[in-house]
Amino acid sequence: MKHLISVLVENKFGTLNRVASMFSARGFNLESISIGETEDPEISRMTIVTRGDDQIVGQVLKQLNRLIDTIKVTDLTRQPHVERELLLMTMKLSKATQHEIFELINVFKGKVVDIKQKSITIEVIGSPDKVNTTIDIFRPYGIRELARSGAVAIHRGE
Repeated sequence: MKHLISVLVENKFGTLNRVASMFSARGFNLESISIGETEDPEISRMTIVTRGDDQIVGQVLKQLNRLIDTIKVTDLTRQPHVERELLLMTMKLSKATQHEIFELINVFKGKVVDIKQKSITIEVIGSPDKVNTTIDIFRPYGIRELARSGAVAIHRGE
């Protein structure tokens, strides 16, 4: 099962390395990890996506709590949360496909961030499902390159 874990940590040199090393040393798979400052510049939020049963993820949560710079660890998987991912994708562009590609960009509420004579780069922001669907739909048009941010997530507001 996929788990979405939010970790508040002190914004210090080496913190990300300690978290990644903990996963590696214990054989836990890191599907994605995103990190950035919070509203307090001394604190960063890591959003980690991993897979495993509840027992394995329970071990992950305990290990994360033991790390020196950890402030708070939350498994958001079964809690109300907002989750987003950024996709940047460059595709082939031709006169024959141009109209269809622009229509699909609008359907996915994407943005054109670069366009050349033979290629187009788009940005799509949404849930991981939306990002996966976008990739699947655009694949027949010839994806040249893509980059995904990995998930970022927070609790839903009150």
